[in-house]
Amino acid sequence: MNVLLALALLVTPAMTQLNAVETARAEAIMQEIRCVVCAGQSIADSDAALALDMQEYVRARVAGGSNAAEIRASLSERYGDEVLLRPPMDWRTAPLWLAPLFLMIGGLGLFFMASKRRR
Repeated sequence: MNVLLALALLVTPAMTQLNAVETARAEAIMQEIRCVVCAGQSIADSDAALALDMQEYVRARVAGGSNAAEIRASLSERYGDEVLLRPPMDWRTAPLWLAPLFLMIGGLGLFFMASKRRR
């Protein structure tokens, strides 16, 4: 039985140890990163194996002194901007940011046209 426990401890990756401030920084960053396996869930909320690996990556980078922007950039480079829960505003993501505005303007236009017809 002790042999199985020893093997399990060897196979299980050790979590990076962080102080309270680093832990809070890592948790905040994890809330901003989307789990690429789960639909719409952050890696902080996911139990998927890849999300746990990504959590450990964030912890290791925080322990190494990286800031949030560097960590987000490295994950975005590896997995694409889809990994960010708040993607950056650029020409590729502009439709994502502008679509709600256009839908709201279109909805208001339809509302006013419908109210005009009633009168």
